[in-house]
Amino acid sequence: MVRRGSGRGGRPTLEQVAARAGVGRGTVSRVINGSPRVSDRTRAAVERAIKDLGYVPHQAARTLAANRADAIALVVPEPEARLFAEPYFSGIIRGVSAELADTDIQLLLTLIRTPKERQRFAQYASGHRVDGVLMVSVHGEDPLPDELSRIGMPAVMNGRRSAEESFPHVDCDNFGGAQLAVEHLLGRGRRTVATITGPLDMYAAQCRLEGYREAMRAAGRPDAAALVAHGDFSEESGHAAMHELLGRRPDLDAVFCASDLMAVGARRALRELGRSVPEDVALVGVDDSAMARHMDPPLTSLRQPLEEMGRAMTRALLAQIRGEAKESARMVLPTELVRRTSS
Repeated sequence: MVRRGSGRGGRPTLEQVAARAGVGRGTVSRVINGSPRVSDRTRAAVERAIKDLGYVPHQAARTLAANRADAIALVVPEPEARLFAEPYFSGIIRGVSAELADTDIQLLLTLIRTPKERQRFAQYASGHRVDGVLMVSVHGEDPLPDELSRIGMPAVMNGRRSAEESFPHVDCDNFGGAQLAVEHLLGRGRRTVATITGPLDMYAAQCRLEGYREAMRAAGRPDAAALVAHGDFSEESGHAAMHELLGRRPDLDAVFCASDLMAVGARRALRELGRSVPEDVALVGVDDSAMARHMDPPLTSLRQPLEEMGRAMTRALLAQIRGEAKESARMVLPTELVRRTSS
């Protein structure tokens, strides 16, 4: 017996058609929209599933599909050096690419480094040459999200610009993760714990600094400005910040670095100054990148679910593009401390 009307509200869904035909939902969409990029055998299986289930494609979705560019832009407002040096970006891109693997959608990587480049991209997007935009590493004063909202372009951010962020976003628990990392250092008997922050025009860096401060306050340690040095997530900034910290507080015995790359720079500075890790100074980073595993000694690091963030951003964006998003995506994923020899 054919069971019809088993979807929400009694209507069969695209997912049910895909499951019955044994294909992905992207393949079902291609069949419905007449794409030639489907084999005759697969097309027949999908059409049979549609008939058996009594599935009726949503007319608005079909109209939208007919006018799509079949492309989304991944916007990174950073210079090439950061994009290729920081493992954070490659993790996000892997997740986005994996989520798009079963679709016909092309991924366009766009670097925006100047106001002129931002304006040019906004004009490009306003011509609907892409169906949606993913934004990574957005700084606090970046107006691009608001410009995209104004032109009605579906878009999702990785991270937030502030605690009151209303724009669709997928983030991770930077505050709680940093707090956990510093509690770990204190629990290992470290008494003078410093931190190297990321750029404080980014909400993620602000949250990591506040998580550090909260852990120190909870442990009854004074909020000492001399134990805070500022970086920009790069290796060189970690190296310079470590020299700065030791110049101020030669008695420090632990450092929470807001990125693995800064921890690599800090480790280099410690070697130059004759300090051993972890005997003299314990180190903790953020990202749990490949460099954390291969550092000498291996680096304790706060793992962000980078690929899952990329996947979740993409799912939220595709839901907007298809007209299936019932509310603005606002997701915060958990972090995990991976303990290694450096701490």
